Amino acid sequence: MARGHQKIQSQQKNAKKQAEIKKAKGHDQKTAAKAALVFTCLVCKSQMPDPKTFKQHFESKHPKSPLPPELEGVEA
Repeated sequence: MARGHQKIQSQQKNAKKQAEIKKAKGHDQKTAAKAALVFTCLVCKSQMPDPKTFKQHFESKHPKSPLPPELEGVEA
């Protein structure tokens, strides 16, 4: 076991190493949010996370366009 000054040095070294790893990872929330946007509107190219939201978007923003086949069975 490290004691005293050696322990403090070890903790500082570990903290620095962990900070570098965290910095190298990048923005976790941004990449996760981007990966969750699965459905893309064919008309305006906006992205939605689930089919229910996609259908609501399509019905409100593009009422004159025909409904895409993947939204036929979805309840809004």
